[in-house]
Amino acid sequence: QVQLVESGGGLVQAGGSLKLSCVVSGITFRVTTMTWYRQAPGKQRELVATVTSASRTDYVDSVKGRFTISRDNAENTVYLQMNSLKPEDTGVYYCKPLLIDFWGQGTQVTVSS
Repeated sequence: QVQLVESGGGLVQAGGSLKLSCVVSGITFRVTTMTWYRQAPGKQRELVATVTSASRTDYVDSVKGRFTISRDNAENTVYLQMNSLKPEDTGVYYCKPLLIDFWGQGTQVTVSS
């Protein structure tokens, strides 16, 4: 049974930083491409970042140079380091295995101007 437990969200001023964590269980984590999505109020969920099993990464243009996705296969954990946060980064952030249709509860990120 897949479990995804996101944490690390909070309220931060524009220009600040947060680091999100997602502990994953129920899958063979080390071979799984992992993603972070976010959903802003009134908007569709969007893919923010991807990390493959070989730690190759990709980002949506709006976060390139500010966000870093990483993984720790020993801890079955995927991270999202978010720097230089902007109000438009506000939303609920979710981690998700790329090819598994399952979502955790998400973690709220609020960036004040």
